Amino acid sequence: MTSRSLRALLLLLAAAAPAAAQEAVVSTRQDTKDLSLTVYNQGFAVVRERRDLGLHAGLNRVRYEDVAQLIDAPTVSLRSMTAPGSLAVAEQNYQYDLVSPAAILDKSVGRTVRIRRRVPNGNVEVLEGTLISSSSSGGIVVRTADGRLILSPEGEVEVQALPEGLISRPSLLWLLNAGRAGVQTAEVSYMTDGVDWSADYVVVVDSAERKVDLTGWVTLVNRSGTTYPQAQLQLIAGDVRRVTARRSLEDRRGQLSLEGVVSTAARTRQFGEEAFFEYHLYTLDTRTTIAQNETKQMTLLTAPDAGVTRRLVFDSRRAWNWDWQPGQASSTEPVKAAIVLELENSRANGMGMPLPAGVVRLYKADSRGNMQFLGEDRVDHTPRDEKVRLWIGDAFDVVATRRVVEDRAIDAHTREVTVETTLRNHKAVPTDVSIVEHFASEWRILQASHPHEREDASTGVWRLRVPADTEVKVTYTARVWWR
Repeated sequence: MTSRSLRALLLLLAAAAPAAAQEAVVSTRQDTKDLSLTVYNQGFAVVRERRDLGLHAGLNRVRYEDVAQLIDAPTVSLRSMTAPGSLAVAEQNYQYDLVSPAAILDKSVGRTVRIRRRVPNGNVEVLEGTLISSSSSGGIVVRTADGRLILSPEGEVEVQALPEGLISRPSLLWLLNAGRAGVQTAEVSYMTDGVDWSADYVVVVDSAERKVDLTGWVTLVNRSGTTYPQAQLQLIAGDVRRVTARRSLEDRRGQLSLEGVVSTAARTRQFGEEAFFEYHLYTLDTRTTIAQNETKQMTLLTAPDAGVTRRLVFDSRRAWNWDWQPGQASSTEPVKAAIVLELENSRANGMGMPLPAGVVRLYKADSRGNMQFLGEDRVDHTPRDEKVRLWIGDAFDVVATRRVVEDRAIDAHTREVTVETTLRNHKAVPTDVSIVEHFASEWRILQASHPHEREDASTGVWRLRVPADTEVKVTYTARVWWR
């Protein structure tokens, strides 16, 4: 007989026992038939687990062990998959006061303890007394039989017995009403904090700077206080609102080790993507184990040979903090051009998958074939067929200055401003540069030294090529009015 068959028999026998002889039913991870985890990129997850429970008709006391230590207890849901509607929780308690040296000492205050310590002559001395205080920051205080107070004694502390109320693993305690006797498969779901995921992207730019090789990674971190073995993993990307009061984590984070391991899942695993409500759902096509205190990385997507456009941009708002306030001073300090890379997130460009928010890091091989870091930027959730714009750094050899030549009021609701931007290209090759101006309210260019494009209702763009080692001045006069 296999161990699973034996356990099923024991559960059946327990269910058949009379109520008077019934002890608490203990359910552990060993009873799990199925486990799934949906992780949100806001630091929490939904856990769904199916276990067999041997119950008798009427009230049952059940200890459901191996739940997450940072469980949000009010979110627990229980239903029977064997006989829907036959189970009801009359009472629920969540126990998370785990066995630890600090917890044992805290609950041993007022009891006798022994401290074994080594004295200067090398002998071991046994100090016995009453523990009157225990503090993780201030140490312990022991009162000996002769009335002495020993503060923070060094040595091995021995207690006479394990205090009541401490448990070895977080547990849910239920008073469970079953409509019938027998083994039932119960599905338990709950929310837990301490599980989070984020997206990271690695982009390798080709030598011609026209194509990139993009790889998206999922980084999954588990600090919830339990391991999820062979779980079906799903990820939700989006901004999900939570309005219920969330239990503070600070009071129990000290019980969770912050040390962990980093594992990298095999590249053969893939995520399938689908629209879900107003969010996006990514499902891993195989099961995976998510260990406590583990950081796991998995490939989310790949996009080889995606087209990219590189631009050097002087943005009036970003570079000069220009906001069209009357009499705003000019900046005479030279400003470097921002390096911007743009990718179309479309199927035609070899992409076309909704991109979760994350950090994008760019690399390019130098003349020796060594990969060099170009810069990084953070992108927001980006739907398919939208443009990804990355600000990755500042150009070394292309600078500009900007000055307001004239700023005058036409009437109480109208202004005319003349702006001159001087571009200097110190490169040995011609360079394409864009000037982006943001206008307040309604606007019109009265005259300009170079043609411009009206990108949207509040943005004008000047695109020009600056010859090698040359200076170019771009001047325009704009009328701005408001009602």
